[in-house]
Amino acid sequence: MTSIYDYSAISGIDTRRQAGSTSAQNSSSTSQFETFLKMLTTQIKHQDPLNPMEGTEFAVQLATFSGVERQVQTNQLLLQLLQGGGGGELGQLSSWIGREVRTSRPVWFDQQPLTLTIDGVADADSATLVTLDENGNEVLRENIGPGSGEIDWLGKRTNGALLPSGFYSFRIEATRNGEIISSRDIEAYSRVTGVEMTGNGPRLILSGGGSAMVGEISALRA
Repeated sequence: MTSIYDYSAISGIDTRRQAGSTSAQNSSSTSQFETFLKMLTTQIKHQDPLNPMEGTEFAVQLATFSGVERQVQTNQLLLQLLQGGGGGELGQLSSWIGREVRTSRPVWFDQQPLTLTIDGVADADSATLVTLDENGNEVLRENIGPGSGEIDWLGKRTNGALLPSGFYSFRIEATRNGEIISSRDIEAYSRVTGVEMTGNGPRLILSGGGSAMVGEISALRA
């Protein structure tokens, strides 16, 4: 298991090399754009007045001019993203795709076991795992004892029937002498299927279409 704070080392991506490569490409595109502009201007100035350039030919060259200009602008935008850290961070986080992250956000249950991480509460003599559906409604209560560690949650009712596929979140209620002394959310693992940039930073897309911000992730594993 790897701490969330080690993700740059996990990715093994040199963002400086990426930025340098993009800068070189951007410089090349800019040079081509300037050369094209000079050639087009010279051609217009020196065309034969008795045999002017055909309108269709001029339109084609203008379209080419516009395409080159858009390419330069695109390269400049990509360079800004890399220099600002957004592109580099997105590239690093892409190495998480296919791995599992631990979060207290609702995770997708497809009737296969989920791994939950339980932190014991001192002085508790009993602990109950409470399962909530995507609407926050309680759907299951299980006595799991006061210990700590990872457990496999099977999603089974007391009669052995599986809960339907869907998003679930979890809470642990620790009790002593029948009284609740602690109630808090617990975390589950979910597989990363994609990464996207948002106005608030990178967001991980999880199994089943779930999501979590990077700050809501506490661990990463293969």
